[in-house]
Amino acid sequence: MNIICEKCQSKFKIADEKIPAGKTASFPCPKCKAKISVSGKVTDKSSQDPVNEKFDFCKSDKSGYEPDEKAFAFVEEEGDTVLICEEDPVIKNKISKVLDIMEYSITDAANSRDALTRLRYHTYNLIIANERFDTSNPDTNTVLTFLERLTMSSRRNTCVILLSSRFRTMDNIMALHKSVNCIINIRDISNIDKILSKTLTENEFFFRVYNEVLKESGRI
Repeated sequence: MNIICEKCQSKFKIADEKIPAGKTASFPCPKCKAKISVSGKVTDKSSQDPVNEKFDFCKSDKSGYEPDEKAFAFVEEEGDTVLICEEDPVIKNKISKVLDIMEYSITDAANSRDALTRLRYHTYNLIIANERFDTSNPDTNTVLTFLERLTMSSRRNTCVILLSSRFRTMDNIMALHKSVNCIINIRDISNIDKILSKTLTENEFFFRVYNEVLKESGRI
């Protein structure tokens, strides 16, 4: 949902599901410190995704982390944001340079647990994840599994790029199978600027009409 501070008119955004339905949460504006109150949208429980309910990373977090204490730790000013899940510093540096030019606000995930915590409190415009990020088995990548289980209402707001050493760059059939927008083979990382530009443009065009209809109906 979009949030506007009534005092300084700064714009912020936070995922709808981060605030419990029917509850009101308050936090200080990051800019002027004025109090902002936000009410969670009441949803039809029958329409919730049963798969998402079973695959609850919040419930599996035994670290003692209290969501209520840091519920707005990742609220950011409106703008393009990206989460990078890549361990190789050389590859990460190449990606970051391109994203800096594209004026993205970059967040580096330290590990899968860090990535999942951030994903619970912010909807990123772009996610770039290596299939072997924090795992030796690319088919059990917890970050990618989490993204696969998101409802369409959440997933359509994020473009997901899969970095792979197994699959060909821009293999559309495999991208569909992996529930990502695009695959980039590690050997083609030097061309990530061109591939990203093409993928983001196609993704925006694909959802433009759909999102406009939802806005007109007041659903987003």
